[in-house]
Amino acid sequence: MESLLRSFTAAQSTRQPYRRPTAAELETARTGFAALLDGRPHRLADLGFSADGDAIVQEPGTERAWGLYAIDRSAPPSLVVEVPHAASDLRTELVGLALYRRTPGAVLAVNGAHRRREDPAHDPRTVFHVVTTLLARRGLPQVQLHGFNDRTLPGADVVLSAGAADVGDAARRAADRLEAAGFRVCRAWAEPCRGLAGTTNVQSQAAAGTPFLHVELNRTTRETRRDAVVDALAEADLRKP
Repeated sequence: MESLLRSFTAAQSTRQPYRRPTAAELETARTGFAALLDGRPHRLADLGFSADGDAIVQEPGTERAWGLYAIDRSAPPSLVVEVPHAASDLRTELVGLALYRRTPGAVLAVNGAHRRREDPAHDPRTVFHVVTTLLARRGLPQVQLHGFNDRTLPGADVVLSAGAADVGDAARRAADRLEAAGFRVCRAWAEPCRGLAGTTNVQSQAAAGTPFLHVELNRTTRETRRDAVVDALAEADLRKP
């Protein structure tokens, strides 16, 4: 899975082919992923997706660059781990994969194109948004991983927020665990964090009452302390009760 994810994100660039899906294609994605989650026949191949181990992956090298999605079926669905800016927010995909592996019943969602071609955290007309909204409406909490430059907020290693959603106990637990692990945490619900609070994030806007945790990691943390971040988030137990 790690090899697949690395090659998948390595193919993302500012020049890669990409187009937005049509309304009909978004509906096929919604019904198809619902069927996939339920173990029923689906039509995701009509959108260019194919199975690769535990993952459903877009067709390579085409304009249908609509993501990679994996489902851990060892337990009932419990948490959505989201990576909307792989390749541009470096190493967030590796943090996401590690958290997915640590969480029984997790679903992993990774964007399909470079942020300058597709920005699913701010565009509701993406397969990524359709899938994550579907999962939120089934009551699954979401944790979304981002990255920022060390110089943007020198006093923090991690910024936590709920985006446009309500802050809940899971976010507070995550902040406590990360601080206990030695990270400098900016809690966006309690203090200013230099525009890193994710308030315009469309997944948080669509959370519909389900927990949503927006996690910003500085470059040093993403390069040197990924395991400690994953440990803290896993210990915070962000899963659906």
